[in-house]
Amino acid sequence: MLNIRTDLAVEAKEIYEEQNKGKIPGVEVRDYVEQDIKVTEVSVLDDVGEKVMNKPKGKYITLEIPEVTTYDQEGLEEVSKVFAKVLSSLVKLDESMTAMVVGLGNWNITPDALGPRVVEKIMVTRHLKQLIPDQIDEGIRPVCALAPGVLGLTGMETGEIIKAVSEKIKPNLIICVDALASRRLERVNRTIQIGNTGISPGSGIGNKRMEISERALGIPVIAIGVPTVVDAATIANDSIDMVLDEMIRGATQGGKFYSMLKSIDRTEKERMIQELLRPYVGSLVVTPKDVDMVIDSVSKLLSSGINIALQPALELREINQYIN
Repeated sequence: MLNIRTDLAVEAKEIYEEQNKGKIPGVEVRDYVEQDIKVTEVSVLDDVGEKVMNKPKGKYITLEIPEVTTYDQEGLEEVSKVFAKVLSSLVKLDESMTAMVVGLGNWNITPDALGPRVVEKIMVTRHLKQLIPDQIDEGIRPVCALAPGVLGLTGMETGEIIKAVSEKIKPNLIICVDALASRRLERVNRTIQIGNTGISPGSGIGNKRMEISERALGIPVIAIGVPTVVDAATIANDSIDMVLDEMIRGATQGGKFYSMLKSIDRTEKERMIQELLRPYVGSLVVTPKDVDMVIDSVSKLLSSGINIALQPALELREINQYIN
């Protein structure tokens, strides 16, 4: 497949389909709608699917959410409930089991601050269950949270910190939240991916760190991410593709100009764009100008959904009273 930066399994599927015909080997795809929100499940079944998709075997669920704003509290809550319902299908815990929510990313860089911002709004209860168990409802699950920062801030691999903490407190489930990279502008801040295969922080922007997964930690890991950036070379490539498609539609079929346009190798064009841009912009990634407001809204959406999934005995209203 083309060397296009993306963390989304649904986009890896699209890239394969653009270059090949027929069903993707070793992969199952299911689409459905949940309260007007399109949901796509991509299941990588075997080694062949793993190689084709460049994704570990497991399930990747993508929600295409509407544009959300901080001012639309009702809309945020409705989407968060749909997200919670999908997430709950992967949360296999008894009431007594402990969950640890980890916010990955650099809190000093807004597009990368999604994870830490989500952790700020998580309903943490593990300490209460230990210190004042008689005053806490039995139906409330013990939850703890961690924002470990990034290697450049701490001098430690994020995976090393999570592994050390998890060995001490022994959670039964880890939920990691991270900002992702997309290959399409329309998916930036409009897509949620949930996977049960863990995560390699920074892989979408070519800065892969230590893997955070059940294989590495010995604990089930659910990875939740929202794409907040897109590669500049990908934007240029897609823009030129749209121009070419318009020119092909306008050209006389069978003519020399039409034949020339149709003969352009899209793969070589994409490589050429990357080579031309690299000396000038390097590994530039782009984010929307209103990213501050968007991160605030999306972090509220994700934290509410995680809280609902981890505390099924409580209503969102009760959870919000606890947090606020």
